[in-house]
Amino acid sequence: MSRTQLVSSACALALVGLAGIRSPAAQPIAGPGPLPKGPDLIVDIDVGEPIMIADQDGRAYIEIAITGFDSADTRAPVNLALVIDRSGSMRGDRLEKAKTAALMVVDRLGPEDVLSVVTFDTSVEVLVPAGKVKDPAAIQRAIMAISDRGQTALYDGVNTGLGQLREHLVKTHVNRLILLSDGQANVGPSSPGELARLGVEAGKLGIPVTTIGLGLGYNEDLMTQLALSSDGNHGFAETPAQLETLFAHELGDVMSVVANDVIIEIELAPGITPVRGLNRPISIDGRKAQLKLNQIYGKQRKNVIVEVAVPRGAAGKSRKLADVQVAYRNLATKKTAKVAEPLTVAFDRSRAVVDRKANQRVMVGVTEALANERQKQAIALRDAGKREAARKALEENAAYLRAEGKKRGSAKLDSFAAEAAADAEEVEDDASWNAKRKGMTKSTHAKAASQSW
Repeated sequence: MSRTQLVSSACALALVGLAGIRSPAAQPIAGPGPLPKGPDLIVDIDVGEPIMIADQDGRAYIEIAITGFDSADTRAPVNLALVIDRSGSMRGDRLEKAKTAALMVVDRLGPEDVLSVVTFDTSVEVLVPAGKVKDPAAIQRAIMAISDRGQTALYDGVNTGLGQLREHLVKTHVNRLILLSDGQANVGPSSPGELARLGVEAGKLGIPVTTIGLGLGYNEDLMTQLALSSDGNHGFAETPAQLETLFAHELGDVMSVVANDVIIEIELAPGITPVRGLNRPISIDGRKAQLKLNQIYGKQRKNVIVEVAVPRGAAGKSRKLADVQVAYRNLATKKTAKVAEPLTVAFDRSRAVVDRKANQRVMVGVTEALANERQKQAIALRDAGKREAARKALEENAAYLRAEGKKRGSAKLDSFAAEAAADAEEVEDDASWNAKRKGMTKSTHAKAASQSW
């Protein structure tokens, strides 16, 4: 196992600090300020099974796990866009609670932060143009004046919010868009694929899009595709009363970012073939695989797992698997850094040896990722009207997770097994399926994105 913790430099970057909140009850956040010099990310680059069965083709799993350092009591300036659905379905308590959550966000920003507020219904309005939060009371008055009307031009709302963020896009600031909607996108582009492409564009700019769905009428597939493709979070508020808590959790992530522009590059050795990224899509070009993570949060761990095909090898022999490089911008040291690690695998005829030498932490992550894909397949079966098949798939997933949890000694897998078993019991119930589906989709996204809330 490689655990690399370093402070390395490539180019100095301008920055002022960061920090975080973790709950609605947290104390007011310190404003932007200088960070202590020296802290850096912990980067683990490992193979799930460094010993593989000899004389047969196999699959290896490469994990890159990145853990953020403690962001202390200061934070980087924030460039934030709030994009709020004001369509007719938001009438009443929904819109009032949404406004309360937005007011809380304004309260917690400082004069060096940049905020824009965009509302959308049939059309889009830039309610508060992007600018520093010099007069929070005026911003809050504008938010309080929002009223419901029209339909849901969700795509245009997000696109406009991204435009506001571009006006103040600074690589060493924390750039983020938070979208709140309770409905289907019914004006303009409306498919999950179209929103995913918009998310990809946001991700290329270094702007994660966090989506919060309210109630039982929104399209969770659309919202999670937008979030995952931009490296953002996703939240599900079944009732308006949950909105302020979700916004507070999201703001906690925003204000604890310690690194950004994380580029993971894997160059596989001759004969080794990339297969896929587990949970996260990866870019594959020949023997090269690449993935970008937009932001790393303080004291949180994000992991990326790549599956590769390995041709058979003779017992007692070893071969090079890959060269892995992780580059990122450290927002505390004002520098970019790189971590590089070569990986090899060896071969043995004994399954007991393979199991004994396995990296249990990595294999727990692999098991969770594979089970997460099975959860998605069960949802697809239920959507196709195959209730019994969906129940069976979830039961089998629960059994798989229990077995792996016992083998790996993992309470995390045991918990996932209990979750899958509970889902199996409810998946055939038509009355509760809409809420259950949204909860399952949120859960699969959180596991895929290493989301903490």
